[in-house]
Amino acid sequence: MNQQPQRQQAPAPIPMAATPAEARKLAENLMDVMSALLGVIERETELVRAGKLREAMAFEPAKTDLSRRYVNAVGQLKASQKYLSQTAPELLTTLHRHHDTFRAMLQINLTVLATAHAVSESIVRGVNTEMQRRNIPNTYTAAGRRAAPGPRHITPLAVSRSL
Repeated sequence: MNQQPQRQQAPAPIPMAATPAEARKLAENLMDVMSALLGVIERETELVRAGKLREAMAFEPAKTDLSRRYVNAVGQLKASQKYLSQTAPELLTTLHRHHDTFRAMLQINLTVLATAHAVSESIVRGVNTEMQRRNIPNTYTAAGRRAAPGPRHITPLAVSRSL
């Protein structure tokens, strides 16, 4: 049983900007990706606020692809940060402002998604509590206290996502 160790491929080198034109291209790429991702996130936020969760879920593949592109673009800019700070500090300032706006919009989206999650969880817990209350017999102990139900009286709640 001689197994050869599996070799891991080295990650592809991250391209760095070497000219002002390349630096501008990297910055424009990041801004384009952030703008496209913001468009998707804003639309998703609107749909979630309107309670159209199924329609909002349709944006997941686009959001995943744009997020991957965003991470790649940020990696490229980080690799070129020293060059950019020396040759194009105004470009970095513009990118920082755009990124601050981007983060603020992401925070709004995350807040809306967290609220929707909390509301739906609260509804499911409320339904489960009501079902358990109806399924548990009202019995009392010899001391006159309410008896704790046994495990055979607790009915699990099943949720179908296909409805």
